[in-house]
Amino acid sequence: QVQVVESGGGLVQAGGSLRLSCAASGSIFSINRMGWYRQAPGHERELVVTITSGGSTNYADSVKGRFTISRDNAKNTVYLQMNSLKPEDTAVYYCNMIVTGTFGTRSYWGQGTQVTVSS
Repeated sequence: QVQVVESGGGLVQAGGSLRLSCAASGSIFSINRMGWYRQAPGHERELVVTITSGGSTNYADSVKGRFTISRDNAKNTVYLQMNSLKPEDTAVYYCNMIVTGTFGTRSYWGQGTQVTVSS
């Protein structure tokens, strides 16, 4: 009953910036937590950053100071502003939301969006 759609991936040069968006729709009572994860070739999926309903954030050390998570609660949307991008940031980025809705509390994932950073 909940759909999560993300966008904003693409190809950028090292040092450049990119902004990802992720919007949830459907029967939503509340969103307990939003976050971004990524999976690079040959690696397991890893946490990038999460934000709780209270606004507390948790960033991976590798992106701290360069990436910023934000949200628009009225639109059920979360953003990831990525600055000073490095080639090692290249990965598929996945949006995740913990949603309380008609059928209880569940975890939802976006479809993934490719971010490629060239040297």
